[in-house]
Amino acid sequence: MKITYFGHSCFLVEVAGVRLVLDPYLSENPHDVVDPASVPCDFVLCTHAHEDHTCDALELSRLHQATLVAPYELAEYFAAQGATTIDLMPGGGIALPWGRLDMTPAIHSSSFELPGGLNQPMGVASGYLLRAGGRSLYHAGDTALFSDMRLIGRHGLDVALLPIGDRYTMGPADALEAIALLQPKLTVPMHYNTTAKIRTDPNAFAAEATRAGHAVKVMQPGESLTV
Repeated sequence: MKITYFGHSCFLVEVAGVRLVLDPYLSENPHDVVDPASVPCDFVLCTHAHEDHTCDALELSRLHQATLVAPYELAEYFAAQGATTIDLMPGGGIALPWGRLDMTPAIHSSSFELPGGLNQPMGVASGYLLRAGGRSLYHAGDTALFSDMRLIGRHGLDVALLPIGDRYTMGPADALEAIALLQPKLTVPMHYNTTAKIRTDPNAFAAEATRAGHAVKVMQPGESLTV
């Protein structure tokens, strides 16, 4: 399993012969602006409807004939725009020829941010548990800490991608508690330093996790790792 980070919560996962982009935030990502045409993919997974998690979803789908995976209401919206979709809800999942995707709960909101400060609700927020090629990866999406993370990790996790930015998601202290519940072999922090409101020190978080006996990798935009 090869994981490439684009900043914020956006990752490319290459495993079992398929390429998945999670929370596509490429063309407007302050960490590192990336042309969606340069990121070929087979699947695009959106955890919820906020712009910083869906920005390039339809563009990636159109450019690369990728299937969009999203919570039901958001998937219905994408389908109405002509995309091929898979709709899921937390607690559900789907077996695919190359592996399995399960949608997990997340404590957050999900809406389109409209002009004039208005919001259009778009179902629930979620995370994803991906199992393929003998590896497992959990992308928590935007979420608070919740005790059922213990259940998400109960069969073992190779990698957990966890938000640490605080204010709108878990901060570093709660993310450390999440690691203790999930017990992944490796944690990668995400959703931080994109704006002043979610500024934090990922290296301080990693050092604290190391002292608690957990492995954490702080990835730079454009960096890849293989697990």
